[in-house]
Amino acid sequence: MLDNALQFSHTLLKEILKTGDVVVDATMGNGHDTLFLSQCVGTTGKVYAFDIQESALVLTEKLLSAAQCPPNYQLFLAGHETVAQHLPPDTMLQGAIFNLGYLPQGDKTVVTQGSTTLVALKSLLACLAVGGRIVLVVYWGHPGGETEKEALLDFCQSLPQKIWHVACYNFINQKNQPPFTLCIERRR
Repeated sequence: MLDNALQFSHTLLKEILKTGDVVVDATMGNGHDTLFLSQCVGTTGKVYAFDIQESALVLTEKLLSAAQCPPNYQLFLAGHETVAQHLPPDTMLQGAIFNLGYLPQGDKTVVTQGSTTLVALKSLLACLAVGGRIVLVVYWGHPGGETEKEALLDFCQSLPQKIWHVACYNFINQKNQPPFTLCIERRR
């Protein structure tokens, strides 16, 4: 059976992540991606996770604690556009993930914005290791979502192919603006 957009995002990262890697969860949400990344990079890796909603940070901390994750993560109550301010100098990332849209079971009026997502994406691309991947799960069926989607597609299509591979995974026969996955990989 085909993976949905979120499952596929994890498959794309699991293929390349190993113990000791440094990764970013750009949209912490309920903490499931942060937990996934923590498990992938192990006790010697590092996860930096971001969200602007305090409820997301609380939910993530509870999830990581319940799963008995090692202390390999740092949670920031900050927008992902500030990622460059929070990563240590000369950090080389192996991976990053975004789940765009709004916090599930949260305030649906608080949504990601194309302008801040592009700032974060550009910052992460600047410190992505060769062979590293940035995965974006684009939920766009909410007010403002189509604008963010178009900005991301325009940006990703403009990335030079000599440096980047960019793929899009989506279901073309589903109704109601199904989410899709973008994957950007720094070429070897």
